[in-house]
Amino acid sequence: MSQHLFVPKLWSSFREGYTRKQLTSDVLAGIIVGIVALPLAIAFGIASGVKPEQGLYTAIVAGLLIAVLSGSRVQIGGPTGAFIVIVYEIIQEYGYDGLVIATLLAGVLLILMGLARLGSVIKYIPYPVTVGFTSGIALIIFSGQLRDLFGLQMEQVPSEFIEKFAAYGEHLSTFSISAALVGLGTVTLILLWPRVTHRIPGSLIAIIVTTAAVSLLDLPVATIGSRFGAVPNTLPLPHLPALPAWSELTRLFSPALTIAILAGIESLLSAVVADGMTGRRHRSNMELIAQGVANLACPLFGGIPATGAIARTATNIKNGGRTPIAGIVHAVTLLLILLFFGKWAALIPMPTLAGILVVVAWNMSEAHLFAKLLRGPRSDILVLLSTFGLTVLIDLTVAIQVGMVLAAFLFMRRMAEATKVGFITRELRGEEDEEIDDPNSLTRRKVPAGVEVFEINGPFFFGAADKFKNALGAVSETPRVLILRMRHALTLDATALKALESVHDSARRDGTALLLSGVHTQPLVVMERSGFLEVIGDENIFGNIDDALNRAREILHLPAEPRPMPFVPSVQREEGTSKSLGGAMGRTP
Repeated sequence: MSQHLFVPKLWSSFREGYTRKQLTSDVLAGIIVGIVALPLAIAFGIASGVKPEQGLYTAIVAGLLIAVLSGSRVQIGGPTGAFIVIVYEIIQEYGYDGLVIATLLAGVLLILMGLARLGSVIKYIPYPVTVGFTSGIALIIFSGQLRDLFGLQMEQVPSEFIEKFAAYGEHLSTFSISAALVGLGTVTLILLWPRVTHRIPGSLIAIIVTTAAVSLLDLPVATIGSRFGAVPNTLPLPHLPALPAWSELTRLFSPALTIAILAGIESLLSAVVADGMTGRRHRSNMELIAQGVANLACPLFGGIPATGAIARTATNIKNGGRTPIAGIVHAVTLLLILLFFGKWAALIPMPTLAGILVVVAWNMSEAHLFAKLLRGPRSDILVLLSTFGLTVLIDLTVAIQVGMVLAAFLFMRRMAEATKVGFITRELRGEEDEEIDDPNSLTRRKVPAGVEVFEINGPFFFGAADKFKNALGAVSETPRVLILRMRHALTLDATALKALESVHDSARRDGTALLLSGVHTQPLVVMERSGFLEVIGDENIFGNIDDALNRAREILHLPAEPRPMPFVPSVQREEGTSKSLGGAMGRTP
């Protein structure tokens, strides 16, 4: 079974049988997805701070490797909008060489995460964190396109969000009507084109139409060629980077971890979406390994970080792609376009690419989900806004780290609040009452004088340990026997165990006998391994409250009481007679 988890879906597809009909569907889907990926790869490359061809190299290399090794049958890999912000920031701070090392480290981390079977763990990243940083990335992508969208004459766009808009304001006088018409025309064409057809991507039509218009009308608009020069029509040979100093590696570890986490999240989200569309199930750990291998290879060919692309994967499925062959064809299609038509990419207007990224940013923002979360619990709103704000105003690395930590703390607080502790015997004396229908309720048992029963209801961990100690500390009279009832405490951690040990020490000093009732397997194992079981004694730990009460009577030199008859509720037959619900109920702790 463990070996099955690390088998690429390509192998599974062939093993199950591969027909000529499916081959035809996969080839057509791969060609369409390759055409869809072309403008996106160029635009993502430029927006990330590298040359346009480097986005294409990434789409080709990562697209091929992810298709071959993926844990999903239909995953399409390549550069994505989610990476624009982090890649741009790394290049600004460490240069492209720093990005290469960070991406290689991220590849290693992803492979280790897959081998450690952390694929299912990444799925537990809180939803507000994911929506928060995704929406923040979308806003940053949008803000970074305003220079080219409106033709502002600026040498460099500041990386800081607020400084970016201040710079836009200073150069507002250089606004170009021609650039604005091309950029806004691109946005309009992409949004309206699906009304014509879904077979051909609107972004490709926008590139063809606007490139032709700018060339034929000789519009004064910046193009890829005027800003970056000629686009090469060859795939470079792999090149190993120079090994950096240890101090540089440690500095790049945090960005590398962000790349790895982001690649893992995006690829697994894409795989989950694909599962919903195809009815299949992906192998999350194999998917992480595939992403790791792709991110190890991409920098060697001059590329940037890559991951599974949700939109391109969905396009693949909608067009009939059902096996990794479609992903392989997608990569080959891009390679052929680069080899035979790469030089024509230099004619593409920059406002066109800016318009494409504006649409990408809007689709990424998931504004409806953001608004929906704002109507949720306050703790989720806090996580959402913190992650979003830190992504926009500080950086993505800090946002993910703080969002995860904040979400974890809030979760622990909720769990601590859900854990109830208190003296049942005092509640029975007038404050509250237990459920009368509970067959193990103390209302059906006699609790001797001098005995207090204290119940822990919920996970007994460090978040609830302090509540436990405070509740016990409120005792005004020291009982002769204290029974800790743990029938609803399914887990026990080191902090809670330390609290139990403190209670035991305090009880021994006060001459109080401490008994445990209804201890479950996990807490019992923890107690045994720590030596606490030996300290308290096997004779003071019981599976149910009746045995614990009789042990208390033994300590108090009182006669034992028989167990109460099982509580059997009854229902009325239609004739009016009573019918038992099926024999004696089993006794629980």
